[in-house]
Amino acid sequence: MLQDLLTSKEPSIRWKARVHVLGEDRDSKRIRALEEEIRKSPKVRALLSRRHELGKSGTARKVYYKWQGVHWVLASLADLGYPREDSSLHAIRDRVFEFWLRPNFFREFEADTEAEAYRGEGVPMIRGRARRCASQQGNALCSLTTLGLADERADALVERLLHWQWPDGGWNCDRHPKADTSSFMETRLPMLGLAAHARDHPSSEVSRAVERASEVFLRRRLFRRATTGQIIHRDFVTLHYPLYWHYDILGGLKAMACIGRIRDPRCSEALDLLGSKRLPDGGWPAQRRFYKVRPTTFEANSDYVDWGGTGSRRMNEWVTVDALVTTRRPRRMVKTLGEWDRIGFSDFGPHNLDLEPRDFDGQGVRPFDDFSDGGVDSEPKILDHCSGDRRSFNASLSVLSRGRKSLEDVGDIVYPTVVECT
Repeated sequence: MLQDLLTSKEPSIRWKARVHVLGEDRDSKRIRALEEEIRKSPKVRALLSRRHELGKSGTARKVYYKWQGVHWVLASLADLGYPREDSSLHAIRDRVFEFWLRPNFFREFEADTEAEAYRGEGVPMIRGRARRCASQQGNALCSLTTLGLADERADALVERLLHWQWPDGGWNCDRHPKADTSSFMETRLPMLGLAAHARDHPSSEVSRAVERASEVFLRRRLFRRATTGQIIHRDFVTLHYPLYWHYDILGGLKAMACIGRIRDPRCSEALDLLGSKRLPDGGWPAQRRFYKVRPTTFEANSDYVDWGGTGSRRMNEWVTVDALVTTRRPRRMVKTLGEWDRIGFSDFGPHNLDLEPRDFDGQGVRPFDDFSDGGVDSEPKILDHCSGDRRSFNASLSVLSRGRKSLEDVGDIVYPTVVECT
């Protein structure tokens, strides 16, 4: 399988296999030549097809609009192995810094209720916790640092993330007063952003913050509730690419590998579960996806490129190379499907989700406010954070009363952030 990836038509797949799986030096002549090939690749050309339009100041829609705003373009380029320190991306970089360091992110106000939290201007503080979608600043910090584009403004992103970190080590934007547990979705990207910054600018404070954030995942073995051991949400045990701001076990394991905690024994079950999903040809599938392909139109939840599609029995190169990154060092993958049956995993399905309203942390139904991108879906339903629909969290939960089929079919609530209540 590795040989197949090393000869892939996609230069970014070859780059990931060489740099992340085989550990080749990114500064070597061969890897630099491969990065130049990536720069000219069809996927990169598609991602940057609107760089001159989106890099200019204007509407917030150009920055965060999912998944075509420059925020997401930079995230994709960072993951693809795009060459570092490309000055032609400075306009986009400046736009992203400007957007995520706006004055409102430095303004806080106290709120006692969810309604008060939505009425105020700035970052609401409820019961001592900042209710902020830190995945946004975290993703920007990670992308810009990985691409070698971060400058002194990155320190402000780091300061905000440290300031907003919750007592349990993570982050959460849920404005319900009873929410007291960090969100997997809102914690993964800040953790990675801080870790990337700490590699270039060693800091004991930032390193401690990364370690604390990792415990949010490790305490739950990357996909189980700390209190009951039940699987938190079915999408956590389903493979996707790209993840964007979402979460699954592959994203969790990649994060643990990135910060050096993949050998922690609490990763073992997730590694075994990932191994059970391996196909007979040695690859892994993308079981679901979070995007539509719209290369020429600006449309919510769309990407410029096709990342290989989905199929339970068809290998996806992007998922496969990332899976190999997580398994290279641990050398695990010992569980068989039979073993999963014996521990009850085969019983897990939509009928066993037993979702309660407080399983959602609010990111799944976040209304339009000062933190949003201003983009409006042409067919607004139950929209996730920064998507533009002005609906309260509690009102939006009415979708659950229509049964499981509605939960699966309603566009943007298919992949809600899930709170592991303790």
